[in-house]
Amino acid sequence: MNITILTYGSRGDVQPFLPLSVGLMNRGHKVTLAAPSRFKNLVEEYKINFYPLAGDPEDLSRRLNDVGFNFIKQTQAMASHALEIGAEIFRQTEIACHDADLIIHTFAHAVGAHALAREKNIPDIHIQTFPMFTPTGDYPNVTMPNFGIRFLNRWSHIFSARTFYLSAKLGFEYIRRKTKLPKRKLFFPFDKDTPHFQTPILCAWSPTFLPPSSDSAPRVHVTGYFYFMDSANSLANLQEQYPALQSFLKNGKPPICISFGSMVNKDAKRIDDIIREALKQTNNRGVVLSGWGNVKHESTDDLFYIESVPHDWLLPKCKMIIHHGGAGTTSAGLRAGIPTIVIPFTGDQPFWGNQIYKMGVGPKPILVKHLSVNKLIESIVEAESEVVRKQSQVVGQEIRSEDGIMNAIKLIESYVNEFEKGI
Repeated sequence: MNITILTYGSRGDVQPFLPLSVGLMNRGHKVTLAAPSRFKNLVEEYKINFYPLAGDPEDLSRRLNDVGFNFIKQTQAMASHALEIGAEIFRQTEIACHDADLIIHTFAHAVGAHALAREKNIPDIHIQTFPMFTPTGDYPNVTMPNFGIRFLNRWSHIFSARTFYLSAKLGFEYIRRKTKLPKRKLFFPFDKDTPHFQTPILCAWSPTFLPPSSDSAPRVHVTGYFYFMDSANSLANLQEQYPALQSFLKNGKPPICISFGSMVNKDAKRIDDIIREALKQTNNRGVVLSGWGNVKHESTDDLFYIESVPHDWLLPKCKMIIHHGGAGTTSAGLRAGIPTIVIPFTGDQPFWGNQIYKMGVGPKPILVKHLSVNKLIESIVEAESEVVRKQSQVVGQEIRSEDGIMNAIKLIESYVNEFEKGI
């Protein structure tokens, strides 16, 4: 089977599809992974066929960080970014999917990819790393507050999904007229009126961390996180690539990892100053993955600055992690079995931060605009407690026993078989 996977965004939006692609390839399928061009080397490192997409994810990250947690402004920021590259993306996705037997898509591609699949009369599957198109009363949409009322929580999902669809539809029509693209009929991928085209949703997070909703639709499946099950073995030689970091780790107590992923924030220096002072006052060492904010410092005996390091290798050597709450970094911290402190910047990050607190594997999240030395010190002290440390170990062990990739592959192959029989 020829499978095209469409994803867009930061490293965290691409990383989960590396093990999925490899898993599908090991089952005999041919996979093309279409993602922003900056990830070409990363994808091809795993012998995956890569198709480049236009756009700069860092620009999108900057826009989203600047608007914070306002859902309408977030939608406007995404729409503005999409309008600038939309025509090129449409053409590129058509080429990437030209011989596909199945299209797998993520959040940004949901509407366009589904329309393309219907035109080609082939199945499509949606994979999400945060709850978006899965209405439930158990919790609200990730960009909205918890109303404490099931009806309102469920409505928040429906409202945000329909707003996304309307924005996509209007955006496509604007781009089409401006660039003279051919007409295309768009559909909301998750309507109930066309059973044969009811796109399944695979939720690529741990059922231990966020269990399946009590009222989720039959098409929704929580698979477990997507990661390389043998990553510990494959990363064993990394210490030779980072001799200075390896020396730092050996010559002192386990540090706190600070990792804000692809977050680009105008307050990067303020945040860095607060973290440095909080570590100093709590007598902690730190490894700062500094690529996120272009903050540069010389390393010391207690603070080590490095652009980036694979989380799967570094985190088991750390005592806890402080991060932005992105889905990918959240999963890495949970798998490592260490406490987590979340400082959300935008989007789904507060949702994951609150879930961390609810699960007892970290303190309440601190919104980045409210971050202070005293608040961070309080959070570090709480995360250092025996209760949080032990609960983190329990959750980590449970998550490491899950096989999200194999669960997803079985669901993918089963759905394609059902689709073909129904034609």
